[in-house]
Amino acid sequence: MVNLDAADPLSAELRAAVGAELAGFLDSRGSQLAELGPEVGALVELASAFTAGGKRLRPAFCCWGYLAASGGSEVPAHVVRAAASLDLLHVSALVHDDVMDGSDTRRGVPAAHVQLAGRHVDASHRGDADAFGRAGAILLGDLLLMWSVELFTECGAPASALAQAQPLLAAMRAEVTGGQYLDITAQTRQPLDARSDPESVLAQVRRVVEYKTARYTVVRPLQIGAALGGAGPELLAALGRYGSPLGRAFQYRDDVLGVFGDEAVTGKPAGDDLREGKLTVLIANAMRAAGEAEAERLDALLGTRLSPDDVTEARGIISGSGALAATELEIEEATALALSALESAGIAAPALDGLRRLARLASQRDA
Repeated sequence: MVNLDAADPLSAELRAAVGAELAGFLDSRGSQLAELGPEVGALVELASAFTAGGKRLRPAFCCWGYLAASGGSEVPAHVVRAAASLDLLHVSALVHDDVMDGSDTRRGVPAAHVQLAGRHVDASHRGDADAFGRAGAILLGDLLLMWSVELFTECGAPASALAQAQPLLAAMRAEVTGGQYLDITAQTRQPLDARSDPESVLAQVRRVVEYKTARYTVVRPLQIGAALGGAGPELLAALGRYGSPLGRAFQYRDDVLGVFGDEAVTGKPAGDDLREGKLTVLIANAMRAAGEAEAERLDALLGTRLSPDDVTEARGIISGSGALAATELEIEEATALALSALESAGIAAPALDGLRRLARLASQRDA
Protein backbone atom coordinates (compact mmCIF):
# COMPACT_ATOMS: atom_id res chain seq x y z
CA MET A 1 0.00 0.00 0.00
CA VAL A 2 1.30 3.47 -0.93
CA ASN A 3 -0.15 6.74 0.28
CA LEU A 4 -0.10 9.45 -2.38
CA ASP A 5 0.31 13.14 -1.60
CA ALA A 6 -1.46 15.63 -3.87
CA ALA A 7 1.16 18.26 -3.07
CA ASP A 8 3.90 15.90 -4.30
CA PRO A 9 2.29 13.56 -6.84
CA LEU A 10 5.66 12.16 -7.93
CA SER A 11 6.79 11.62 -4.36
CA ALA A 12 9.90 9.72 -3.35
CA GLU A 13 7.62 7.16 -1.67
CA LEU A 14 5.77 6.46 -4.92
CA ARG A 15 8.95 6.30 -7.00
CA ALA A 16 10.61 4.02 -4.45
CA ALA A 17 7.61 1.68 -4.41
CA VAL A 18 7.62 1.42 -8.20
CA GLY A 19 11.38 0.89 -8.19
CA ALA A 20 11.12 -1.86 -5.58
CA GLU A 21 8.46 -3.70 -7.60
CA LEU A 22 10.63 -3.52 -10.72
CA ALA A 23 13.78 -4.63 -8.92
CA GLY A 24 12.05 -7.60 -7.32
CA PHE A 25 10.41 -8.66 -10.57
CA LEU A 26 13.63 -8.37 -12.59
CA ASP A 27 15.59 -10.29 -9.96
CA SER A 28 13.16 -13.19 -10.20
CA ARG A 29 13.04 -13.19 -13.99
CA GLY A 30 16.78 -12.77 -14.21
CA SER A 31 17.26 -15.88 -12.12
CA GLN A 32 15.01 -17.82 -14.48
CA LEU A 33 16.84 -16.49 -17.52
CA ALA A 34 20.21 -17.45 -16.03
CA GLU A 35 19.39 -21.07 -16.86
CA LEU A 36 20.13 -20.21 -20.49
CA GLY A 37 23.75 -19.43 -19.68
CA PRO A 38 25.92 -16.55 -18.45
CA GLU A 39 25.74 -14.63 -21.73
CA VAL A 40 22.20 -13.44 -21.10
CA GLY A 41 23.32 -11.79 -17.89
CA ALA A 42 24.16 -8.73 -19.99
CA LEU A 43 20.49 -8.28 -20.87
CA VAL A 44 19.39 -8.60 -17.25
CA GLU A 45 22.03 -6.11 -16.10
CA LEU A 46 20.93 -3.55 -18.69
CA ALA A 47 17.25 -4.12 -17.90
CA SER A 48 17.94 -3.41 -14.24
CA ALA A 49 20.12 -0.39 -14.99
CA PHE A 50 17.68 1.35 -17.31
CA THR A 51 14.62 0.68 -15.15
CA ALA A 52 16.33 1.92 -11.96
CA GLY A 53 15.71 5.61 -12.70
CA GLY A 54 13.46 7.89 -14.68
CA LYS A 55 10.62 10.21 -13.77
CA ARG A 56 8.08 7.38 -13.16
CA LEU A 57 5.53 9.62 -14.84
CA ARG A 58 3.46 6.85 -16.43
CA PRO A 59 3.22 4.84 -13.19
CA ALA A 60 2.23 8.04 -11.40
CA PHE A 61 -0.58 8.78 -13.86
CA CYS A 62 -1.75 5.17 -13.46
CA CYS A 63 -1.86 5.44 -9.66
CA TRP A 64 -3.59 8.83 -9.71
CA GLY A 65 -6.08 7.48 -12.26
CA TYR A 66 -6.87 4.72 -9.79
CA LEU A 67 -7.55 7.30 -7.07
CA ALA A 68 -9.70 9.34 -9.48
CA ALA A 69 -11.97 6.30 -9.68
CA SER A 70 -11.73 4.88 -6.18
CA GLY A 71 -11.26 7.98 -4.04
CA GLY A 72 -8.99 8.36 -1.04
CA SER A 73 -5.20 8.46 -1.09
CA GLU A 74 -4.20 4.80 -0.69
CA VAL A 75 -3.00 2.79 -3.67
CA PRO A 76 -2.94 -0.98 -3.11
CA ALA A 77 0.09 -3.09 -3.96
CA HIS A 78 -1.50 -4.68 -7.02
CA VAL A 79 -2.05 -1.25 -8.59
CA VAL A 80 1.55 -0.26 -7.88
CA ARG A 81 2.69 -3.45 -9.63
CA ALA A 82 0.43 -2.75 -12.59
CA ALA A 83 1.78 0.81 -12.72
CA ALA A 84 5.36 -0.48 -12.57
CA SER A 85 4.70 -2.65 -15.62
CA LEU A 86 4.17 0.55 -17.61
CA ASP A 87 7.77 1.54 -16.92
CA LEU A 88 8.98 -1.79 -18.29
CA LEU A 89 6.99 -1.01 -21.43
CA HIS A 90 8.47 2.49 -21.48
CA VAL A 91 12.08 1.35 -21.19
CA SER A 92 11.40 -1.18 -23.93
CA ALA A 93 10.32 1.69 -26.18
CA LEU A 94 13.34 3.79 -25.17
CA VAL A 95 15.79 1.00 -26.00
CA HIS A 96 14.22 0.53 -29.43
CA ASP A 97 13.97 4.29 -29.95
CA ASP A 98 17.68 4.76 -29.29
CA VAL A 99 18.48 2.14 -31.92
CA MET A 100 16.18 3.76 -34.48
CA ASP A 101 17.49 7.26 -33.77
CA GLY A 102 21.13 6.24 -33.42
CA SER A 103 21.25 7.94 -30.01
CA ASP A 104 24.48 7.44 -28.11
CA THR A 105 23.21 8.23 -24.62
CA ARG A 106 20.20 7.61 -22.43
CA ARG A 107 19.69 9.05 -18.96
CA GLY A 108 23.26 10.30 -18.85
CA VAL A 109 24.91 6.96 -19.68
CA PRO A 110 25.69 5.15 -22.95
CA ALA A 111 22.57 3.76 -24.64
CA ALA A 112 21.98 0.01 -24.47
CA HIS A 113 23.18 -0.67 -28.02
CA VAL A 114 26.33 1.35 -27.36
CA GLN A 115 27.08 -0.57 -24.17
CA LEU A 116 26.56 -3.91 -25.89
CA ALA A 117 28.82 -2.85 -28.75
CA GLY A 118 31.44 -1.86 -26.19
CA ARG A 119 31.26 -5.30 -24.56
CA HIS A 120 31.76 -6.87 -27.98
CA VAL A 121 34.92 -4.81 -28.54
CA ASP A 122 36.26 -5.43 -25.04
CA ALA A 123 35.88 -9.19 -25.50
CA SER A 124 37.52 -9.10 -28.97
CA HIS A 125 34.60 -10.97 -30.44
CA ARG A 126 34.29 -11.73 -34.13
CA GLY A 127 32.04 -9.62 -36.35
CA ASP A 128 30.78 -6.04 -36.40
CA ALA A 129 30.46 -4.61 -32.89
CA ASP A 130 27.85 -1.99 -33.81
CA ALA A 131 25.65 -4.58 -35.53
CA PHE A 132 25.92 -6.80 -32.44
CA GLY A 133 24.98 -3.87 -30.21
CA ARG A 134 21.91 -3.01 -32.28
CA ALA A 135 20.75 -6.63 -32.42
CA GLY A 136 21.22 -7.10 -28.69
CA ALA A 137 19.34 -3.90 -27.91
CA ILE A 138 16.41 -4.93 -30.09
CA LEU A 139 16.23 -8.22 -28.19
CA LEU A 140 16.49 -6.38 -24.87
CA GLY A 141 13.58 -4.16 -25.87
CA ASP A 142 11.55 -7.20 -26.89
CA LEU A 143 12.31 -8.91 -23.58
CA LEU A 144 11.23 -5.85 -21.59
CA LEU A 145 8.01 -5.69 -23.58
CA MET A 146 7.19 -9.31 -22.81
CA TRP A 147 8.08 -8.84 -19.15
CA SER A 148 5.83 -5.78 -18.95
CA VAL A 149 2.88 -7.90 -20.07
CA GLU A 150 3.79 -10.59 -17.57
CA LEU A 151 4.11 -8.17 -14.64
CA PHE A 152 0.76 -6.57 -15.43
CA THR A 153 -1.04 -9.86 -15.88
CA GLU A 154 0.35 -11.20 -12.59
CA CYS A 155 -0.09 -7.97 -10.60
CA GLY A 156 -2.72 -9.55 -8.35
CA ALA A 157 -5.67 -7.34 -9.26
CA PRO A 158 -9.16 -8.84 -9.12
CA ALA A 159 -10.06 -10.65 -12.33
CA SER A 160 -12.88 -8.22 -13.13
CA ALA A 161 -10.55 -5.22 -12.80
CA LEU A 162 -7.91 -6.85 -14.99
CA ALA A 163 -10.53 -7.66 -17.62
CA GLN A 164 -11.53 -3.98 -17.74
CA ALA A 165 -7.96 -2.67 -17.84
CA GLN A 166 -6.33 -5.10 -20.27
CA PRO A 167 -7.97 -3.75 -23.47
CA LEU A 168 -6.68 -0.29 -22.54
CA LEU A 169 -3.16 -1.66 -22.07
CA ALA A 170 -3.41 -3.48 -25.39
CA ALA A 171 -4.46 -0.21 -27.03
CA MET A 172 -1.52 1.55 -25.39
CA ARG A 173 0.97 -0.96 -26.80
CA ALA A 174 -0.54 -0.80 -30.27
CA GLU A 175 -0.80 3.00 -30.29
CA VAL A 176 2.80 3.62 -29.27
CA THR A 177 4.07 1.13 -31.86
CA GLY A 178 1.89 2.64 -34.57
CA GLY A 179 2.86 6.10 -33.35
CA GLN A 180 6.54 5.21 -33.70
CA TYR A 181 5.88 4.20 -37.31
CA LEU A 182 3.99 7.44 -37.92
CA ASP A 183 7.06 9.20 -36.53
CA ILE A 184 9.61 7.53 -38.79
CA THR A 185 7.28 8.19 -41.71
CA ALA A 186 6.98 11.87 -40.78
CA GLN A 187 10.78 12.09 -40.59
CA THR A 188 10.97 11.23 -44.29
CA ARG A 189 9.47 14.63 -45.13
CA GLN A 190 11.74 17.52 -45.97
CA PRO A 191 11.73 20.09 -43.15
CA LEU A 192 11.49 22.85 -45.75
CA ASP A 193 8.06 21.46 -46.69
CA ALA A 194 6.87 23.43 -43.68
CA ARG A 195 7.38 26.57 -45.76
CA SER A 196 5.43 25.45 -48.80
CA ASP A 197 2.77 23.34 -47.04
CA PRO A 198 2.84 24.21 -43.33
CA GLU A 199 -0.64 22.95 -42.47
CA SER A 200 0.05 19.49 -43.88
CA VAL A 201 3.39 19.18 -42.10
CA LEU A 202 2.04 20.38 -38.76
CA ALA A 203 -1.02 18.12 -39.02
CA GLN A 204 1.23 15.12 -39.67
CA VAL A 205 3.59 15.93 -36.80
CA ARG A 206 0.69 16.55 -34.40
CA ARG A 207 -0.80 13.16 -35.28
CA VAL A 208 2.52 11.59 -34.30
CA VAL A 209 2.38 13.46 -30.99
CA GLU A 210 -1.13 12.22 -30.23
CA TYR A 211 -0.39 8.53 -30.73
CA LYS A 212 3.31 8.27 -29.85
CA THR A 213 3.17 10.46 -26.78
CA ALA A 214 -0.18 11.80 -25.57
CA ARG A 215 -2.07 8.53 -25.39
CA TYR A 216 0.99 6.54 -24.37
CA THR A 217 2.26 8.88 -21.66
CA VAL A 218 -0.91 10.28 -20.12
CA VAL A 219 -4.25 9.06 -21.50
CA ARG A 220 -3.82 5.28 -21.33
CA PRO A 221 -1.89 5.15 -18.02
CA LEU A 222 -4.65 7.25 -16.43
CA GLN A 223 -7.39 5.12 -17.92
CA ILE A 224 -5.67 1.86 -16.97
CA GLY A 225 -5.40 2.97 -13.36
CA ALA A 226 -8.98 4.20 -13.37
CA ALA A 227 -10.19 0.90 -14.83
CA LEU A 228 -8.40 -0.96 -12.02
CA GLY A 229 -10.36 1.30 -9.66
CA GLY A 230 -13.70 0.44 -11.26
CA ALA A 231 -14.18 3.55 -13.43
CA GLY A 232 -17.12 3.75 -15.80
CA PRO A 233 -17.11 5.03 -19.38
CA GLU A 234 -17.80 8.65 -18.40
CA LEU A 235 -14.75 8.94 -16.15
CA LEU A 236 -12.54 7.18 -18.71
CA ALA A 237 -13.66 9.66 -21.36
CA ALA A 238 -13.12 12.61 -19.01
CA LEU A 239 -9.59 11.44 -18.26
CA GLY A 240 -8.99 11.23 -22.01
CA ARG A 241 -10.07 14.86 -22.42
CA TYR A 242 -7.57 15.84 -19.75
CA GLY A 243 -4.79 13.54 -20.92
CA SER A 244 -4.71 14.30 -24.63
CA PRO A 245 -3.85 18.02 -24.43
CA LEU A 246 -1.56 17.40 -21.47
CA GLY A 247 0.28 14.74 -23.46
CA ARG A 248 0.76 17.25 -26.26
CA ALA A 249 2.16 19.77 -23.81
CA PHE A 250 4.50 17.09 -22.48
CA GLN A 251 5.84 16.32 -25.96
CA TYR A 252 6.21 19.97 -26.94
CA ARG A 253 8.26 20.45 -23.77
CA ASP A 254 10.40 17.49 -24.87
CA ASP A 255 10.83 19.18 -28.27
CA VAL A 256 12.05 22.35 -26.59
CA LEU A 257 14.41 20.45 -24.30
CA GLY A 258 15.75 18.45 -27.24
CA VAL A 259 17.10 21.69 -28.68
CA PHE A 260 17.51 24.08 -25.74
CA GLY A 261 17.89 21.68 -22.79
CA ASP A 262 20.84 21.60 -20.41
CA GLU A 263 22.86 18.43 -21.05
CA ALA A 264 23.73 18.12 -17.36
CA VAL A 265 20.02 18.01 -16.50
CA THR A 266 18.48 16.13 -19.45
CA GLY A 267 21.16 13.44 -19.72
CA LYS A 268 21.23 13.93 -23.50
CA PRO A 269 23.82 15.90 -25.50
CA ALA A 270 22.92 19.56 -26.00
CA GLY A 271 20.97 20.00 -29.22
CA ASP A 272 20.53 16.25 -29.67
CA ASP A 273 17.30 16.61 -31.65
CA LEU A 274 19.13 18.90 -34.08
CA ARG A 275 21.82 16.28 -34.69
CA GLU A 276 19.14 13.65 -35.26
CA GLY A 277 17.37 16.03 -37.66
CA LYS A 278 13.98 15.55 -35.95
CA LEU A 279 11.03 17.23 -37.60
CA THR A 280 9.03 18.44 -34.60
CA VAL A 281 6.40 21.11 -34.04
CA LEU A 282 9.20 23.42 -32.91
CA ILE A 283 11.24 22.86 -36.08
CA ALA A 284 8.20 23.05 -38.36
CA ASN A 285 7.23 26.38 -36.80
CA ALA A 286 10.78 27.65 -37.24
CA MET A 287 10.89 26.63 -40.89
CA ARG A 288 7.56 28.33 -41.52
CA ALA A 289 8.41 31.58 -39.75
CA ALA A 290 12.12 32.10 -40.43
CA GLY A 291 13.44 34.07 -43.37
CA GLU A 292 14.33 32.08 -46.46
CA ALA A 293 18.07 32.20 -45.90
CA GLU A 294 17.73 31.29 -42.21
CA ALA A 295 15.36 28.41 -42.99
CA GLU A 296 17.75 27.00 -45.59
CA ARG A 297 20.65 27.30 -43.15
CA LEU A 298 18.68 25.51 -40.44
CA ASP A 299 17.78 22.80 -42.93
CA ALA A 300 21.47 22.37 -43.78
CA LEU A 301 22.35 21.99 -40.10
CA LEU A 302 19.69 19.42 -39.24
CA GLY A 303 20.85 15.82 -39.09
CA THR A 304 24.59 16.62 -39.15
CA ARG A 305 27.43 16.33 -36.62
CA LEU A 306 27.01 19.76 -35.14
CA SER A 307 29.72 21.60 -33.28
CA PRO A 308 28.78 23.63 -30.18
CA ASP A 309 28.88 26.74 -32.38
CA ASP A 310 26.52 25.09 -34.88
CA VAL A 311 24.09 24.26 -32.06
CA THR A 312 24.21 27.87 -30.91
CA GLU A 313 23.55 29.08 -34.45
CA ALA A 314 20.58 26.74 -34.92
CA ARG A 315 19.14 27.78 -31.58
CA GLY A 316 19.45 31.40 -32.62
CA ILE A 317 17.57 30.79 -35.88
CA ILE A 318 14.77 28.94 -34.06
CA SER A 319 14.45 31.51 -31.31
CA GLY A 320 14.74 34.45 -33.71
CA SER A 321 11.96 33.06 -35.90
CA GLY A 322 9.54 33.21 -32.96
CA ALA A 323 9.12 29.40 -33.03
CA LEU A 324 10.36 28.96 -29.46
CA ALA A 325 7.91 31.53 -28.13
CA ALA A 326 5.11 30.02 -30.23
CA THR A 327 5.83 26.54 -28.91
CA GLU A 328 5.91 27.80 -25.32
CA LEU A 329 2.51 29.37 -25.95
CA GLU A 330 1.18 26.07 -27.30
CA ILE A 331 2.42 24.35 -24.14
CA GLU A 332 0.59 26.88 -21.97
CA GLU A 333 -2.62 26.62 -23.99
CA ALA A 334 -2.61 22.81 -24.06
CA THR A 335 -1.98 22.66 -20.31
CA ALA A 336 -4.80 25.13 -19.68
CA LEU A 337 -7.12 23.01 -21.85
CA ALA A 338 -6.20 19.91 -19.85
CA LEU A 339 -6.84 21.67 -16.54
CA SER A 340 -10.17 22.97 -17.80
CA ALA A 341 -11.22 19.44 -18.77
CA LEU A 342 -10.13 18.20 -15.36
CA GLU A 343 -12.30 20.73 -13.54
CA SER A 344 -15.41 19.44 -15.30
CA ALA A 345 -14.59 15.75 -14.81
CA GLY A 346 -16.28 15.42 -11.42
CA ILE A 347 -13.15 14.07 -9.72
CA ALA A 348 -12.87 14.59 -5.97
CA ALA A 349 -9.83 15.57 -3.93
CA PRO A 350 -7.12 14.43 -3.42
CA ALA A 351 -7.03 12.99 -6.96
CA LEU A 352 -8.20 16.30 -8.41
CA ASP A 353 -5.39 18.20 -6.71
CA GLY A 354 -2.82 15.56 -7.59
CA LEU A 355 -3.75 15.63 -11.27
CA ARG A 356 -3.62 19.42 -11.27
CA ARG A 357 -0.10 19.28 -9.90
CA LEU A 358 0.94 16.53 -12.31
CA ALA A 359 -0.16 18.71 -15.22
CA ARG A 360 2.28 21.42 -14.13
CA LEU A 361 5.08 18.94 -13.51
CA ALA A 362 4.63 17.34 -16.95
CA SER A 363 4.57 20.59 -18.89
CA GLN A 364 6.94 22.78 -16.87
CA ARG A 365 10.04 20.65 -16.44
CA ASP A 366 13.71 20.86 -17.35
CA ALA A 367 14.39 17.18 -18.02
